[in-house]
Amino acid sequence: MQGMCRRANVTVPVTALWTSPTAPRDVDRWAVAPRPDVLAWLADLDAAEARPGLRGRMLTQLECGEPVLITGDPDGRMGSADQSWRQVVAPMQPSSLDARGYPGWVLAEHIGEQVPDCAQLENATERPERATEARAFVAMARTHLGVQYLWGGMSEAALDRSGLVHLFLRRLGVVVPRDAGDQYDACDHIPAARARPGDLFFFARAGKRPHHVGIVTEPGRMLHAPQPGSTVIEETLTPARLSALVGAGRLPLLASAPRSIG
Repeated sequence: MQGMCRRANVTVPVTALWTSPTAPRDVDRWAVAPRPDVLAWLADLDAAEARPGLRGRMLTQLECGEPVLITGDPDGRMGSADQSWRQVVAPMQPSSLDARGYPGWVLAEHIGEQVPDCAQLENATERPERATEARAFVAMARTHLGVQYLWGGMSEAALDRSGLVHLFLRRLGVVVPRDAGDQYDACDHIPAARARPGDLFFFARAGKRPHHVGIVTEPGRMLHAPQPGSTVIEETLTPARLSALVGAGRLPLLASAPRSIG
């Protein structure tokens, strides 16, 4: 089946990857419009207090020009609004759910075979020997302090925990898995006390895989997107966070920064 996949590209500024064609609600109409409007969608979500309801519906977001592989029936499937959908995987968002990329459903109108006229994404596998400075990673993430949390969010307008990590590493040419648990597996594990700026702190409930991740900015301090209703913040680890801290991770392709970043 893998050899039968057709490649396409995202042709709108940002689109959502959904769990199924019936996952979008009426309040998500701007997200599944022919020309999606993220800001109008976020405003509707806030007016209806509907952001928490995205869990189990939206998986992640895809940027303009991002490649997808169409894995399902090429005729798609009809959603609640009689829209045509495609089952896809997103290769630039690695996932343990599928070796080919993050799997889900995308609106057919939001992808096409032609490469769109937008900023093209670089694939880190094209330059595997290049180590990106941890300093640049932290600095880029800091420019997004105050951005609102959104489950599955991975755009300049809204982000979730692991999306914050994935998106800004990808901006620097380093592709890592999309979800926190998979990001943990991709790291070299180190004691939290040895973490340096640009490393990652991981958090988990007892006996569970990591569900939360933050970017180390200074010893005992991180930048992260905490939870629904919050914004991206930088803070010292609280006692509650420390109780769930399972360790730190260092990405092999991310060059280490000095001890502190001003």
